[in-house]
Amino acid sequence: MELLGQGANNNDQNSATDGEHPWEVTDITRLRRFLCYGSEMAIYDTKEHRLGMESALALLSLLQEGRGCEVVEEVKRLAQKGKQVRANPSLFALAVCSQHADLTIRQGAFRALRDVCQAPEHLFTFVQYKKEVKDGMRCGIWGRALRKAVSSWYNEQDAMSLAIAVTKCKTRGGWSHQDLLRLSHTKPANEAITLISKYTMKGWKEVQVAYSDKENSEEVVKVLSYLGAVEKVKHSADEMEVTHLIEEHQLEQEQLLTDHLKSKEVWKALLKEMPMASLLRALGKMTADQVLVPGSSDVAAVCERIQSEASLMKAKLHPFSILTASENYKRGQGNRGKLKWEPNVEILKALDCAFYKCFKNVEPTGKRFVVAVDVSTSLSSTVQRTSVGTAVAAAAMTMVIARTEAETQVLAYSEGAVVPCTISADMSLREVTAELVKIPSGYTDCALPILWASEKGVAVDMFIIFTNSACWHGKANPAECLRMHRHKTGIFSKLILCGLTSKGNSIAEAAEDRGMLDISGLDLGAVDVIHNLALDLI
Repeated sequence: MELLGQGANNNDQNSATDGEHPWEVTDITRLRRFLCYGSEMAIYDTKEHRLGMESALALLSLLQEGRGCEVVEEVKRLAQKGKQVRANPSLFALAVCSQHADLTIRQGAFRALRDVCQAPEHLFTFVQYKKEVKDGMRCGIWGRALRKAVSSWYNEQDAMSLAIAVTKCKTRGGWSHQDLLRLSHTKPANEAITLISKYTMKGWKEVQVAYSDKENSEEVVKVLSYLGAVEKVKHSADEMEVTHLIEEHQLEQEQLLTDHLKSKEVWKALLKEMPMASLLRALGKMTADQVLVPGSSDVAAVCERIQSEASLMKAKLHPFSILTASENYKRGQGNRGKLKWEPNVEILKALDCAFYKCFKNVEPTGKRFVVAVDVSTSLSSTVQRTSVGTAVAAAAMTMVIARTEAETQVLAYSEGAVVPCTISADMSLREVTAELVKIPSGYTDCALPILWASEKGVAVDMFIIFTNSACWHGKANPAECLRMHRHKTGIFSKLILCGLTSKGNSIAEAAEDRGMLDISGLDLGAVDVIHNLALDLI
């Protein structure tokens, strides 16, 4: 990769000017962190923690200042741009806003519900958060505003989409569709929604009685046919009938019985329309259950789908998603239970091919990056809660950035040594990994890449440092080194320290600097957080 330019980019929106402090952490900054990944701190943890009032102090502060409408707009903005790494924090924030004394804020929160609750599980979660917030107030939750908001959520759905939703996700967190429809006193907006409501509240037999002799609209007939298929599957032990219903109505795994998933033919029927993400998760089980037999046409069909650029683009899969699926499959056993399998060589080859094809799905930020990989003995384990080796994970993320961002400098570093690396577009993951670990290993010193950039006068928008634990450094503190680099270059450079095996440790003062972030572990959420910070969205 070409060495970055010496001066600041004239069009750089992150450049600091005299008298301004772009690194200052405000309540809005803390709110955005919370809405994006569930913590007001400058730490993203791959382990999701329970949310409560104590974890949303900035949200409460903004509400006390009368800025509730601003909070609601931030919730909507991040949801509509798809920048929420986790949905629950936004649902929690809306639940709190919906309890506010200010009528305008309450109404805004309920209006935003449809934009934020994209699936039934989101609606169930929102209602549960409402209940938890109200429990502290010792009053009921089902007022007119909530009843109207929940009713609108159901009535504004497309009929077939709603039929699929209520049969795939029936309950969550102690709530069901039956509960919500009953407590909200929902009056269906049209005949198709009336049908789905009756099915949910009264069951299939009542629906048959009510609609068997009626002259129904085309939409109602379509919904009736779909719900009838779901009911037949629930009561069928006939393998051929189940596979026929799956193929005719595009039924999904969540709508089947556990016993159905013991059938090879059922899995083969599901495979034809199975979403790519679901397919990747099911590879191990299908191999263990002899659905995917070496040399079979089914394996050939699965491999073709996995390698299809159109399918990968439609699913918007990130290369790290494919890498995780590949490493999980390669391991030959599930995370829980006794499920084991012999990895199929052809499937592994297809996953390897898909990994490289997914680079086209990564959206560049246009920023100037320095990606530094710690090659001390620490990069010899696995990323927490995954099957991916730390060295491979660091190499994969380095490849993604180097291939996506035009101005990227890659460094390998260890105690007392920083070595620039050349990562070309034609290098494989194995070759990149080997390139990054070629220098002698020593102790971890996370400040070295920043000191190197300062010494060389390199203009940097984003430092991303991969190591085992983000808190390890030498005499120089990475936070202080970053501030010195900013002062020298006049650029609001940002720093992400990704501790692939860390337990939530933080560099000093990171919480009080908007441009610093620690990542504990590595998952797809972390990938999104990196992108969001680079684009100044959090």
